[in-house]
Amino acid sequence: MTPNDLVEIELIKRLKYRYLRCLDQKLWDELTEVLTPDAVASYSGGKYTYEGREAIVEFLRNAMGADTFHSSHRCHHPEIDLIDASHATGIWAMDDVVIMTDWDLTIRGAAFYEDEYVKTDGRWWIASTGYRRTYEELQPRSNVEGLRLTASWWSTAGRSELDV
Repeated sequence: MTPNDLVEIELIKRLKYRYLRCLDQKLWDELTEVLTPDAVASYSGGKYTYEGREAIVEFLRNAMGADTFHSSHRCHHPEIDLIDASHATGIWAMDDVVIMTDWDLTIRGAAFYEDEYVKTDGRWWIASTGYRRTYEELQPRSNVEGLRLTASWWSTAGRSELDV
């Protein structure tokens, strides 16, 4: 592995991190800037499969776009392989938490993403992404005494409502 290979791998890591940040912050226009026009996505073991950047972003916008949908996606332990100067693959461990206040529900889970990347015009893009769950659990929020959402990017501008 060369020092330049390490630079390319770091650029791919930043691309994946940007993808996740855009998901959690609902930055749909910016999300289109990480996917190839003909990107493919297969979420939840293929339960939700989409072809084309516009179809992928539209699905994510509809599934995650409500102000009552709060998510945190964390990917780590990347296994990135450079195939050649313009192709790479990656496997990422992912942990996520979703709070759906309109459904009074918290979803927690873990998965492994499998990605394919292409480099065009000097930058990396996600050509294919998808994950299969290792587990997923649901918890009604009303069952947990004292549980309440005290900060939200959207309803509180990210500020905690706690007086500490």
